[in-house]
Amino acid sequence: MTFVVELEDIVYAWPGQEPCLDIPEFRLLPGERVFLHGPSGAGKSTLLNLIGGVLTPRSGRLRILGRDWTALGSSVRDHLRAEHIGFIFQQFNLIPYLSALENVILPCHFSDQRANRAKAGTGNLKASACRLLEHLNLDSGLWSQKASALSVGQQQRVAAARALIGLPELVVADEPTSALDEGLQSAFLNLLRNECDAVGSTLLFVSHDQRMAGHFQKQLGLSEINLARGED
Repeated sequence: MTFVVELEDIVYAWPGQEPCLDIPEFRLLPGERVFLHGPSGAGKSTLLNLIGGVLTPRSGRLRILGRDWTALGSSVRDHLRAEHIGFIFQQFNLIPYLSALENVILPCHFSDQRANRAKAGTGNLKASACRLLEHLNLDSGLWSQKASALSVGQQQRVAAARALIGLPELVVADEPTSALDEGLQSAFLNLLRNECDAVGSTLLFVSHDQRMAGHFQKQLGLSEINLARGED
């Protein structure tokens, strides 16, 4: 079986510090919905940066879709990340002067494979982006608005659509609901899970707020897989 994510004996330490991550084993199966929780400083963001290929471990092996990312150069990892991973960041990281639609389409400009997958179902990138925004309940009157003019909840939906366009095999969500109240959190999580089901993406959702754990088929504390106790 090819795992979407597979970590073996991963150790990471920031320069001059003790390891903040020491993970003997961590795997994600295709189609899994995993809620990973842990307090601030536990190493959650560092782990996501390793999975995304932004950081490289001191030792160990990290495979994404069966490919050993620890053996690749940074430019190759950047390209593979654009092809296979969709990220939803805590602050969303939208381009403020681009419209909602333009932000959603943006990942397809960095990967021909992802662009082709996005166009396969609808014929063009704009139609694919519109379909996602509609499914995520963003009013069509806002699609042409600049990201900077949108509310937090609206930006959140744009960020989710951007992560999902082009059928990425893995969607990584890093505390994306922290700015929302409990009711909006629950509604967004339902939309996100449903859309991941629709496109067949594995979902790794990371948060310190364990109240959201019930929305996921699998819940895991970072302390259960991380032997280190350093600061993130």
